[in-house]
Formats: sequence, C-alpha cells, structure tokens
Amino acid sequence: MPSQTVDTLLHARWVIPVQPERACLNHHSIAIRAGRIVDILPSAAARGAYTARESVELPSHALIPGLINAHTHAAMSLFRGLADDLPLMDWLTQHIWPAEARWLNPEFVRDGVRLAAAEMLKGGTTCLNDMYFFAEDAAAVLHETGMRACLGLILIDFPTAYAQTPDEYFDKALKLHDSLRHDPLLRTAFAPHAPYSVSDGPLTRIRTVNNELNLPVHMHVHETAHEVEEAVAKTGARPLARLESLELLGPTLMAVHMTQLTAAEITQLAAAGASVVHCPQSNLKLASGFCPVQALLTAGVNVAIGTDGAASNNDLDMLSELRTAALLAKAVSGNASALPAHTALRMATLNGARALGLEEEIGSLQNGKAADITAIDLSALASQPVYDPISQIVYTASRDQVTDVWVAGKRLLTNRVLTTLDEAAILSRAQAWRDKIQGNDSSN
Repeated sequence: MPSQTVDTLLHARWVIPVQPERACLNHHSIAIRAGRIVDILPSAAARGAYTARESVELPSHALIPGLINAHTHAAMSLFRGLADDLPLMDWLTQHIWPAEARWLNPEFVRDGVRLAAAEMLKGGTTCLNDMYFFAEDAAAVLHETGMRACLGLILIDFPTAYAQTPDEYFDKALKLHDSLRHDPLLRTAFAPHAPYSVSDGPLTRIRTVNNELNLPVHMHVHETAHEVEEAVAKTGARPLARLESLELLGPTLMAVHMTQLTAAEITQLAAAGASVVHCPQSNLKLASGFCPVQALLTAGVNVAIGTDGAASNNDLDMLSELRTAALLAKAVSGNASALPAHTALRMATLNGARALGLEEEIGSLQNGKAADITAIDLSALASQPVYDPISQIVYTASRDQVTDVWVAGKRLLTNRVLTTLDEAAILSRAQAWRDKIQGNDSSN
C-alpha cells in the first residue's frame, strides 16, 4: 500500500494517551493532519505508513495531552509577588483590589496575558480557563498566540474599570460570547466571581440565559471557612446550598477551590454532575484549607486542576501543581495510595476538558481529537532511571523538561523556543509594569 501524506509525524519514546487509563505506549508515533490526530501506532509501522511534511524525532520524550489549566486569572501575572504571605481576604481587599482599581486597563490585560501565555506554553499548558476583566483583550492576545482558552464572562456586583453595573457586565459578556461563537480555539464561560461578591439577581439571570447557551459556570465557591461562616450569618445558608436554590448546581458548574465541604455536600455535587477545580498551591499559600480530593473522586465527582493566578500561586506551572495535588491528597486522606500518578495526570488533562465541556475535542490523545500535545524530555538527570514514565512525569519532571508544544497541530514551542510570542518583548513589558506599579523605582 502506498504511504499516506500527513502534516506531521511525531516519533516518541513514549506516548501517554491518558485514555485508556494507565496506558503507556512504547516507541509510538502520532500522525497529525489538519490539526487533528489521525493515527497513533508503533513508530516502525508509522515510518512505512505515512509520509510527513514534518517529522519530529523525540527519542527520550513522553508525549502527553496538552495540560489544561482549569482555573486562572492570566493577566494577574503582572501582580506576581505584589502581596505575599497574607490570608485571602486581607490579600484581596487590602492589596489586589486597590491595585486593580489603580492599574487595570486593556493594556495591562494584554501585557499580562502575553506573560501568562508564554509561561504556560513553556510549561506544557495548551488550554486555560480564565476569569478576569477585559476578556476581549485577553481573547485578542490568545488568538494571536494560537493557544486554546475558555474566556470568563466576568460578573461581579461592584463597579470596576471594566464595567459599572450588572447590566453592563452582562451586555459585554454576551457580546464577547457572540464574537467567539465560531472561533475554533476560544470558548466562553459565565464567570460570576464568588457567592459573596455576586448577588441573587445576576446569578438568576445567568441561570435563565444559560438554559439556552449551556456554558460552563466558573465560580469560586467554598474557598475559605470565613466565606462559609459569613454566608451562613448573612443568609442562613451555606454558599453551595444557595447555588442549589438558584438552580445553578448542575453539570455546568465549575466550583473552584472547595476547601470547605461536608460529606453531604460531596454527595450533592456528585448527584448534580458538577465539577470541582482544585488549586492546591494557592490554597496552601493563602492558608485557605484543603480540598478533599480523594473523597470527591471516590464519590464520582469530576475534579480538575488549576493554578489560580500568579498573584497568589506564584506561578502558572501545571506540572508542579499536579505533583502538589498528588502529594497533598495523600496527606489529607492519610492514604499513600490516594491520587496515584495516572489519576493526577488525568485531572490535569481529560478531567479539565470534561469540566469545560471539551472532552470530545481535547484532554486525551485519541484519533479524531485535536492535536494538543506536550513533549517532556525524561532524559534529565533528575528523571532517571525511568521505570514508569507516568510516575516520572508527576513526581520528578519539571517544566524545564518541556521541549515542544502543539495546539491544534500548530507548533507553539519548538526546542524550548516560543514560535508565536516574543519572549524578550514580553519580559521588557513586564519590567516596565513593575517600575510603573512601584512608582518608577527600578532598583527593586
């Protein structure tokens, strides 16, 4: 039989498809045509079956689905390190919100998103779920970059530089959604900030509009004990119960953080088909509490992983995040077998895709799916010897071992060099914002 022509052939030491679970394919290749995976087969067979316009040899690499950062505030990368070692509400009300009131504008968002996209791509993340203001500007940058994203249609009760009233937030949200309806890489989600910052009126309107649109509803929920206690004192109900009363507890809900959960609420989440997004490093740094990941997974809840923003993490490193998630779950549950490596990897890939409603498109390496792929070089000293590539990725690999990244078959990172972003220009802009925010004091 004559060979078939494809755009790209990736010849790797290991292919880790995530689905089926635990699968690790030795000396396999991935054939890509028109941005999609058309075949995964042994490399020896691939070389005879396909002629490629580009062949990439990855002799010591593992190929995994591109990592999915299921919760972040990308533009806040420009606030990285601005206020550290503080509890959440002090950090937010005394430092971050005042800084946003002073500096937030479209230029800030564009520069912050470029910085975040560069960091994430170099760390193997191919898709982000963002929640922030001026999402139109974030969308423009991500479109130029070629990165996949879900843009949050932000809603919050108080006025900001982005919008003054709930109606204005909604108008801008629906306009952005309409503008992206046919974009192959950019989607939208309703993004009400949190139960304590969004009142019943806007939440009810989300439910009504979403009966037609069926978008994810991306929201901070049960982030701290203080949040829950304050809600009970003010309304007589825990935040999750309030969301249920508003008919928002369902398959579209992406509840972020969820460090304060009862056994009954875990059962409730599972029955509703809601997703939880676990942000372990941010929760640890802000002393917000521990998400009961193992109990959620055991109950059948879909749990994804996010970094949160770089202002509270302080990085957007998904490999580091999934390792922390795996280790923390063992400590919290008291069970060393809790959250094994393959489950942590699935949380950072396929579970994130499922939470976003994109599991048919991304999250695993399978024929017909988009070619969103990350290559990790396991030849590094700290990752040798390799007995189990999945365990090595979770427990030893660093983002510096990510060498190549593809989104929809387009190579956005080649041998650790970004192809669609100017790293030097991004660094220059980040430093300029640092000087501006610090009052032009470039000595710090």
